[in-house]
Amino acid sequence: MTTSRRLASYVLAIDQGTTGTTALILDQRLGVRAKVNVEFRQIFPKAGWVEHDLDDVWGSVLAAVQKALREAGLRGAEIAAIGITNQRETVALWDRRSGKPVHNAIVWQDRRTTEQCVRLKGEGREETIRAKTGLVLDPYFSATKLDWLLENVRGARAKAEAGQLAFGTVDSYLTWRLTGGAAHVTDVSNASRTLLMELRGCAWDDELLDLFRVPREVLPEIRSSSEVYGETKGVRVLPDGIPVCGIAGDQQAALFGQACFAPGDAKCTYGTGAFLLQNVGPEPVVSKHGLLTTVAWRVGGETHYALEGSAFIAGAAVQWLRDQLKIIEKASDVEALARTVKDSEDVVFVPALVGMGAPHWRPGARGLISGITRGTSAGHLARALLEGIAFQIHDLVEAMVQDAGRKVPAFRVDGGASANDLLMQFQADILGVPVERPRMIETTALGAAFLAGLAAGVWSSREEIAKSFKVGKRFEPKMKQDERERHLAKWRRAVQSA
Repeated sequence: MTTSRRLASYVLAIDQGTTGTTALILDQRLGVRAKVNVEFRQIFPKAGWVEHDLDDVWGSVLAAVQKALREAGLRGAEIAAIGITNQRETVALWDRRSGKPVHNAIVWQDRRTTEQCVRLKGEGREETIRAKTGLVLDPYFSATKLDWLLENVRGARAKAEAGQLAFGTVDSYLTWRLTGGAAHVTDVSNASRTLLMELRGCAWDDELLDLFRVPREVLPEIRSSSEVYGETKGVRVLPDGIPVCGIAGDQQAALFGQACFAPGDAKCTYGTGAFLLQNVGPEPVVSKHGLLTTVAWRVGGETHYALEGSAFIAGAAVQWLRDQLKIIEKASDVEALARTVKDSEDVVFVPALVGMGAPHWRPGARGLISGITRGTSAGHLARALLEGIAFQIHDLVEAMVQDAGRKVPAFRVDGGASANDLLMQFQADILGVPVERPRMIETTALGAAFLAGLAAGVWSSREEIAKSFKVGKRFEPKMKQDERERHLAKWRRAVQSA
């Protein structure tokens, strides 16, 4: 190990998302030295199909890292560790020898395998899948996407069975590229999103592999979320020898980045959609209210599980207000518009623009605006839209409380829409618990950095990280119980009609 490597003290987090890649560089005191985002193109071959060119993805990673190093004024040799967090269920398939993708990645949003999922449900397979994986049978997850690639790319299945192809979620592909092909791995949090891993044993399951026609030879090795998987080799923008040592799916990384280390701790990420996760501890909790059970992380030999609920539309509803209705010029204008009225009156907005996720799971539901009168203004509509986002999260929290048997003492938030004070205050009001927004709301990348830094010794323990966690603003609930019940009754009536 060189002297420069021993003196390295910065952590690089690569947050590979659906529309772009963010590179974040942190120092030991959790100071952000640089944060750079590079977008890449989205590919829509057919209605309901969504793909990414893996060369575009890798190019965005290289560009983001190079720009972040320049912004921080650092040399690559000063990076002590690299952590990766990623869009989770997206499927990559590439040639082990050449490294070339055999097809575009199929993105988590893609719905091309809907018919296969319907067929498997008709065969009575969903109960077994749910019991083994904690997930529902849906095109959202990776297994049917991989089966589609093996079946539809010429020669892919035979090559996969011969061990010539490698499958992975995006974390696997990036680790493979960063280590020059030396490490074909994934972590437990990403593996738990594939429909191929048995939840309690955290191992690939033979029955599930047979069901989805996936040869074992194509699979990555399942590892913990914080350990050395390999070192950089042959990466144009980084020197050889930097340990790649932290991996977690984006929502699990945000949970870790929010320091939600104790059972009962919960966070919600408000992005295009909204994702709520609650740490339930070392034993998985099976949901009876439409939530998913997933692995949160494995660190130091201990696995933590989480309950997860997702609202498909959150920030995307604001984009709809901007792009389709042209009521606002930019997304950040929605709060000022909503503040032009004192309340939403009787207007209720159900943001089921692409169906409803947990806990309702109604794919046929459609968006609904009710309670409109001649006095309804754009401000009422904007305020009702923000309230509709918060109502969805209330339903998820209510389901989690019933499943986990414990209340949420406080509610941590992150993601772009969490910067909206009006939304966060209404969220606290309708939940009846405080909402805490950290100083840094990009906690997905922060979680990846923490996991890598723990493995590399930059931070000694989760307790050290927790002590450094800073709440930026705390929203205390102000709404009276009878008013809360009145709002919820309006919401429930509207949901039934959506």
